[in-house]
Parts: sequence; structure tokens; C-alpha cells
Amino acid sequence: MDRFRRASAAALLTAVALAGAVGGAAASSGVPAPPSGERAQDLATRPALSAHSTARTVAAWEEFRVHGSARNVGAGTPVTLQQKQGKRWVSLPATMRTARSGEYTLRVKLGIKGENALRIVGGGAVSPVVRTTVN
Repeated sequence: MDRFRRASAAALLTAVALAGAVGGAAASSGVPAPPSGERAQDLATRPALSAHSTARTVAAWEEFRVHGSARNVGAGTPVTLQQKQGKRWVSLPATMRTARSGEYTLRVKLGIKGENALRIVGGGAVSPVVRTTVN
């Protein structure tokens, strides 16, 4: 019985030593640690917006739509279209409130020729950039 206890204790100490060595190697290798429970929950409840364009290429002042959905944003939250002009994001006069489902659709007409970078902002979130070329 005593021999069994010693073997169990030795196995347990070996496992703890190996876990510490692996954890230390992961920390020093630059591999990010998995998020803690509190941080993972914070990421899951963070506001987010999606954005999609109905056209990749349009004529100047031709109407197209930018639509998407809002996650973790209250119904009726205003969302605004922004266009990158030089190095700045400029808010355009295209704003609407999200529906109860979190979805939105904006009608857009652009006059600046070339590739236009667009995004949606609102409720503390920023959507990914959508690109549309104006001929």
C-alpha cells in the first residue's frame, strides 16, 4: 500500500512539473493565452455591426444600398454611413435606426469617382469596410 502511495505521489508531481514547463514555454513563445471567463464574456457582449453593399460598381449618383445587422445593440439605435475621404472618415447624411431584429438598410448615392471605402458606425460599434467603385 505504501508503494502505491509513493508511485501516485510521484506521478502527480511529474504531471504538475510538466504542466508548469509547458505553460512557461507557451508564455515565453508569444502564444496568447486563452481569454479568461470574464474577458470571453466581454467579447461576446460587445456591440458589432456588419455591412454589405448591393453593388461593387455604380455610375456617379446611381442609387445602391448598404445593408447589414447590428448585434448587441438595442433596437432603434441610429447607424450612420461614413466615407473615407483622404485620411479621415466623414459622416454622410445617411442615417437610420436599426429595426427590432437589428437589421438596417441605407440608400446611398455617391459622386466621388474611383474606389470609395464605406463603413457603418453606431451604438459604439464600427462595421468592416465596404468598397464600391464609382465610374
